[in-house]
Amino acid sequence: MEPDQYDDFPVARILLPKALRAPVGVIYHVARTLDDIADEGDWSAEERHLRLADFRAGLDAVAQGRLAPVHPALFAKLAKVMVQCRLPLQPFYDLVSAFDQDIDTTRYADRFELLDFCRRSANPIGHLMLHLIDEATPENLADSDAICTALQLITFLQDVPADWKRGRIYLPQADRERTKVSEAQIAAGKVDGAWRALMQHEVAQARALMVSGAPLALRVPGRFGLELCSVVHGGLRMLEVIERADYDVFRARPRLGAADWAVVLMRTAAMWLSRRVGARMPSIESNNA
Repeated sequence: MEPDQYDDFPVARILLPKALRAPVGVIYHVARTLDDIADEGDWSAEERHLRLADFRAGLDAVAQGRLAPVHPALFAKLAKVMVQCRLPLQPFYDLVSAFDQDIDTTRYADRFELLDFCRRSANPIGHLMLHLIDEATPENLADSDAICTALQLITFLQDVPADWKRGRIYLPQADRERTKVSEAQIAAGKVDGAWRALMQHEVAQARALMVSGAPLALRVPGRFGLELCSVVHGGLRMLEVIERADYDVFRARPRLGAADWAVVLMRTAAMWLSRRVGARMPSIESNNA
């Protein structure tokens, strides 16, 4: 999950157990710093790559128990969290790799390429969260990957116009060619049958991933499980908002309004209650069809 995704799903931060808020804050700070290096400011692509290389050197310093040459305060906090929470460093290296790629890669040929990017740009956050609560089993990590990748894909669908302005398209080229959606159409913000067909496919892909990962929320303990329920239903509700707008993401960025959050909270409660009473989990697919 990239930094902006937390902004779309604030319930996640509200429901986090108090003991996790400080380490999660450090992880968020690292991700935000990387995002700023890759996207903000007036640096050239070469300067951004150099700054990310420096950041990678900072991770090396943490691994070796040395003082980081850049962002010393941030890396000192990270080193402390790494020791206290026994976190792996590889997810942070994966994030650096993804942001490094994002500087130069502006198109994705097919879904395989896009999912590989999500594997490094979104999934590491889920891995770190599971390590924080000592629940990083293979099954949990796989479901977490599905949730985090789905959130990343949903953000891409929300941000088609903004990404276009930055020179990027995250809709796979193979899907665009199959539905005959050109870059010129994206530039013009034209919503027609071809665009709707493309978006229906992308929404279905994101929803299938989210639903496949949802059982994780019923396995992990405590408030983190409740937080996951809210994230799952927040993401699914966002897809409904996109559908409700007839897939027009150009006139206004899709967001969850007060009524949508009420639905998310209701569905979150139902999912959580099904866990508490040992009942069968309510059908997410039927709720969000």
